[in-house]
Amino acid sequence: MASTILIRPALPSDAAAFLASVRRSAVLHGNWVRAPDTDARYRKFLRLHDERTSWIFLVCRKDSGAIAGVVHVSNAVRGNFQSAYLGYYAFAGHERQGLMREGLAAVARHAFRKLKLHRLEANIQPTNVASIALVRACGFRKEGLSPKYLKIAGRWRDHERWAILASRQAGSQGSCTSNARS
Repeated sequence: MASTILIRPALPSDAAAFLASVRRSAVLHGNWVRAPDTDARYRKFLRLHDERTSWIFLVCRKDSGAIAGVVHVSNAVRGNFQSAYLGYYAFAGHERQGLMREGLAAVARHAFRKLKLHRLEANIQPTNVASIALVRACGFRKEGLSPKYLKIAGRWRDHERWAILASRQAGSQGSCTSNARS
């Protein structure tokens, strides 16, 4: 099956399309995600990702170039750990089409093969059924529950901890290809 997406780094020139997508996605994101929603927050978001310990990938439709979602790899710890965290979200109009599954699998492969990470971890609120289904479909395994793990929308929220190891090769079914730059 041919890939319908490509992943690429987020750029300052993506601000207008990104912010418009965030505005359209407020209901979809609910209390699960707080995406950058102003020019200043978008610029800060880009600055926090340094290409050494943190990377932002846009999941874009091949047919139109539209930004379907975001996957960010953050807080990479090198040395004996070789691990990082994942955050991700789809944009309204692109959800439930398999685009984020392809995108997440492509970013995971890139993180393991190009960035040489050993482990990726995603922390997900237990009520976010779609997000849990996404990581499960990409080969992640549930490791446990972290009570009051992350403050979102002014409230400390429990999160399930899901992880995948390089040896499990996320998305190895061959349904996705990575177009990310090293």
